[in-house]
Amino acid sequence: VCRMSAIAQNTQEHSKRRVAYYYDSNIGNYYYGQGHVMKPHRIRMTHHLLLNYGIYRDLEVYRPFPASFDEMTRFHSEEYMTFLKTATPDNLKLYNKQMLKFNVGEDCPLFDGLYEFCQLSSGGSLAAAVKLNKQKSDIAINWMGGLHHAKKSEASGFCYTNDIVLGILELLKYHKRVLYVDIDVHHGDGVEEAFYTTDRVMTVSFHKYGEFFPGTGDLKDIGAGKGRNYSLNVPLRDGITDDTYQSIFKPVMAKVMDRFQPSAVVLQCGADSLNGDRLGPFNLTLRGHGECVKFFRSYNIPLMMVGGGGYTPRNVARCWTYETALAVDKDIPDELPYNDYFEYFGPNYRLHIDPSQANNDNTAEYLKKIQEAVISNLEKLTFAPSVQMQPIPDDAIKCLNDTSMLQDMANPDSRLHPSIMDGVTQDQGEFYDGETEGDDRRNEHNAKRAAENDDEGDIKRPRNDID
Repeated sequence: VCRMSAIAQNTQEHSKRRVAYYYDSNIGNYYYGQGHVMKPHRIRMTHHLLLNYGIYRDLEVYRPFPASFDEMTRFHSEEYMTFLKTATPDNLKLYNKQMLKFNVGEDCPLFDGLYEFCQLSSGGSLAAAVKLNKQKSDIAINWMGGLHHAKKSEASGFCYTNDIVLGILELLKYHKRVLYVDIDVHHGDGVEEAFYTTDRVMTVSFHKYGEFFPGTGDLKDIGAGKGRNYSLNVPLRDGITDDTYQSIFKPVMAKVMDRFQPSAVVLQCGADSLNGDRLGPFNLTLRGHGECVKFFRSYNIPLMMVGGGGYTPRNVARCWTYETALAVDKDIPDELPYNDYFEYFGPNYRLHIDPSQANNDNTAEYLKKIQEAVISNLEKLTFAPSVQMQPIPDDAIKCLNDTSMLQDMANPDSRLHPSIMDGVTQDQGEFYDGETEGDDRRNEHNAKRAAENDDEGDIKRPRNDID
């Protein structure tokens, strides 16, 4: 392990890590359509586990501003964004040509509220980037983001706007070098393509390769022009386990940190690399997946964590809850707390999942060959690239600079508008297990699940009827 890693791991934390968490309760209402494997509802399930585990007490919880048209066109084309804003399921017949042009249809359906969904996802990553830029937090989390397949003028792989690219562009205003790491089972093609010719962003993707969407991410794809050797791809085979994954992840990433020396890291935590995913053929557990979060947390440099793929919702919620707990350095029990979606986690109602007996096609020889090839490319980087200093552009979310803007935007007819309440700090003792004070505790005598006792004979926690 490189020098930096050794120093980071031997240094005790001097103060509690500040973790910002972005969530909008509307995100779970969006629906890709009947039979579609992408379920935004998984983000709400994650949020409820965070609430009932009590992890939210260690987070700074924020509702992000929806990203504006102008903010999203910092990467995406105006024509494409205009289409997403104006096309709806009711008028899609008027947009047949554009739907073909922008790849909107089967995999990426046109559903109700699509543009607002994109605004929330992108807004969360932009806000997270600004929060890190302003040094208001050490780690920023946006599980609504991580949509890494979206291109400049094209939807792809269930992704419409690339919140990651927008977030990295924001980070580049303050950071000379940004590292992007993708542990989704699919190749992070949209992000790699966006930064393929620059040396200020290094993209590293660990993914299944070979007759698998999106078909890109070959070992030989290393960047072009100024960005040559700043794109790294680690193609993996079916059935990879926790130990074999970490046997290549840690040495490669330790070398990357030593050679590239990023001042900020963006980690895409796609949960479709877990065992039991509907689309992914890997065999990782939460511990193996979460080991990647631990690795970057140990470096104590600004870290942005975003969501991504994951098509078995109960396991996605487990994974992102566990990784949020890792971010705040909190141990949580394996037994799941009662929550609104408790039935989804049957039959064992446990946090952690077991690996399957699937064959691991990643032999030691294969991984050694891949690792040697990747590190050989890294050896060609003689020093970390520098950048000429220039005036810092305006932040995407200007209200963090000028808090009075929130009050100016508030509706004077609304008592205690959210823009004011978002700035109110609650004492630790004032938190509730629900999202709102009181929720339905006054009705708990009729909210208890009848005749459902745990092993000790205690009655289970009453149900919360909140979003």
